[in-house]
Amino acid sequence: MAKKPTLGAGASAGGLRELRHRLLVVLIGLLIYRLGSYIPVPGLDPARLATIFGSHSKGALGLFNMFSGGALARMTIFALGVMPYISSSIIVQMFGSVFPKVKELRKEGEAGKRKLTQWTRYGTLILAAFQGMGITVWLAHGGAVLYTGLTFYFVAVITLVTGTMFLVWLGEQITERGIGNGISLLIFASIASRFPAEAHQISQLVRDGQISALSLILLIALLIGVVGFVVFMERAQRRITIQYAKKQMGRKMMQGQTSYFPLKINMAGVIPPIFASAMLMFPSSIATFFAKVKGFGWLNEVALKLSYGQPLYILIFTIAVIFFCFFYTALIFNPKETADNLKKSGAYIPGIRPGLKTAEYIDRVLTRLTMAGSIYLVLVSLLPQYFIVFWHVPLYFGGTSILIMVVVLMDFIAQIQAHIMSSQYASIMKNRGGGSSLSLI
Repeated sequence: MAKKPTLGAGASAGGLRELRHRLLVVLIGLLIYRLGSYIPVPGLDPARLATIFGSHSKGALGLFNMFSGGALARMTIFALGVMPYISSSIIVQMFGSVFPKVKELRKEGEAGKRKLTQWTRYGTLILAAFQGMGITVWLAHGGAVLYTGLTFYFVAVITLVTGTMFLVWLGEQITERGIGNGISLLIFASIASRFPAEAHQISQLVRDGQISALSLILLIALLIGVVGFVVFMERAQRRITIQYAKKQMGRKMMQGQTSYFPLKINMAGVIPPIFASAMLMFPSSIATFFAKVKGFGWLNEVALKLSYGQPLYILIFTIAVIFFCFFYTALIFNPKETADNLKKSGAYIPGIRPGLKTAEYIDRVLTRLTMAGSIYLVLVSLLPQYFIVFWHVPLYFGGTSILIMVVVLMDFIAQIQAHIMSSQYASIMKNRGGGSSLSLI
């Protein structure tokens, strides 16, 4: 006779059903994104388009194309990707540290968050329209447009802007109804989709004798080592010892307990290199697009100096990554607030006075950790340029790409595990309430 499922098993099964539903939402969202990246903007010549992007594949447009999953080179409806949204997020967050009104909105909870999200969307719309106009003008002057005229510009810009806004909406749906951050998963899918093409290109160089088999083995070993190093650094923590004061419980004196307050080396995650890349790609791509316009030829020099791998690009990228590391860490972590919470809970750091001294101590530790984390992000993000300069490998799948993929994947797996644990915890609570036997299977 079959055993009836226990209450705990039913609760756990319900949690797994919800998990499957959320994973299905993520899968469908990524599938829609990849299908849309092959729907072309009307009115373009595919052969001429391939020639134009082939001659610009090693600059900022090559990096931009990687973040769009190849949609830019094919000039599809998702050609701009989510980079206008990321650029808009940078602007809104920087305004939040400058203007008091924006600071107040960030403290208003959900209502303030909705307002800031609305401003970010408006900014995305403006930036996408600007970039869309720039790329259509650039393609028209490059001879990739079949029928030039006001109709083409209108249709092309509206198509590109609509594609970007749809991706923003799709990312939000994945975040709310799926698992993980939707925008990060879209960027992850874009980078992962370029891996076969990169692998084929490198294998072709090996067959042509431009790269030796030994160099290829070293390259693969180095990439595996970088992945392991990224995982190690993302898991690394600095644990600050926390001592809880003794408590009087009735007639008994409870001894104070010792605990740890963990601080990650890289608290900003993958945000700094993404923000830095978006900040550099926007002016570089705009300069490239409008350089063909009469009277704007000087933009060619700007685009060249800001192109991928140039000394100015490396310098600005390094400064931007370090800046965004400190900026974003300051946004998500407040040492003074943490010190006040420790004081209220009767906890203190041994040898450090509670209150202001504790806040200063945590701030010093956090500053050193953030500096170490920013240097780590810079070194890993600039990795492809070492390959390009020293090994002459046209590798864009590396550095920032590996960092984004590893961090997003780690966060995705962690959220899946948290969802499973929460469903199991709910089943335990139901079992205790109903008095039935425990079953997590």
